[in-house]
Amino acid sequence: MPDGISVEIMAVGIITVLAVISPGPDFAMVTRIAIARGRKAGMLCAIGIGSGISVHIAYTMIGLGVIFAHNIWVLNTIRILGASYLIWLGISAFLPDIWQRLKLRLGIGSAQAALSNSKSTNILITPNAPETRKNASSFWAGFICNALNPKAMLFIVSLFSQVISADTSAAMQLGYGVFIALCHMVWFAIVAAALTLPAIQAKIAKARVWIERGVGVCLAGLGIKILANG
Repeated sequence: MPDGISVEIMAVGIITVLAVISPGPDFAMVTRIAIARGRKAGMLCAIGIGSGISVHIAYTMIGLGVIFAHNIWVLNTIRILGASYLIWLGISAFLPDIWQRLKLRLGIGSAQAALSNSKSTNILITPNAPETRKNASSFWAGFICNALNPKAMLFIVSLFSQVISADTSAAMQLGYGVFIALCHMVWFAIVAAALTLPAIQAKIAKARVWIERGVGVCLAGLGIKILANG
């Protein structure tokens, strides 16, 4: 294998691993879903995250990445949509309590009815939602989080334009793309598995609601920061 290719492979591997393990919206998303819904949902969220990064890889490989990155309206659209989604996720962490308190204050129905209404409004985090809907929303939560992440877009575009040579074969570039997606899936699957270990669950059981709220605040804060830095 030529030295240039070897260096390129090492650079892509190291940069990808460092980017994946650095804390961000993906980490907060997996943490929230794994704690609220369990290991299976956390794993599906991890698969969604890897699938979301594949969107950026796909359009970058066919030459649209650089075009998108240099068109401010594309970046702004992704930034606004992604930030709005994160803010909504953050707010939704508090919706069950808000709906329950509102129903009780208005005297409409019982606390159970309020909880039922909160389920239909907040399917992303309600652990008692039907299994198929819960699993699907866990996957799509991870997918949308990464597909609408402007930093993920810029990371992929920069990697393919500055680190990966233009002379690198399409097969090798595809291999890099698969590696990047798998790194996301594997790392966040590990995070989900760690957070759902019995010993960890026992320690966080009493503080689960507050952890969810804390993660919700972090997600909303990240969304506000993305909007503010625009």
